[in-house]
Amino acid sequence: MARFRLAQPARVDLAAILETSQERWGELGRRRYTSLLTAALRLVAADPESPLTRDRADLAPGVRSLHVKHASDHGAVHAPVHVLYFRIARPGMLEILRVLHERVEPSVPLHARRAKRRPGRR
Repeated sequence: MARFRLAQPARVDLAAILETSQERWGELGRRRYTSLLTAALRLVAADPESPLTRDRADLAPGVRSLHVKHASDHGAVHAPVHVLYFRIARPGMLEILRVLHERVEPSVPLHARRAKRRPGRR
């Protein structure tokens, strides 16, 4: 099983996804989606080139994706709507680039989205 690291944009994506889950479905919904996302991360780490993943060379060389519905655990999350975008950084190490809603066109936001800076901070 490969290890993985989360790129900063993926960390931001995950925080926003879980915050939204908390707001819409409460603590239980947030925990269920956290479990699903964790299962998806483990799934790509176990087999990054699994038939469940897609080659996304159209976005950038080496990029692959996995819809989190493939990691679904018997209906705990009714309709998962996110896609993991990742690449093999080096043998045994994956980089999770983004976690985007399935309706988001990944060609533009695949790269780092700049975080809003507070005045006076650099």
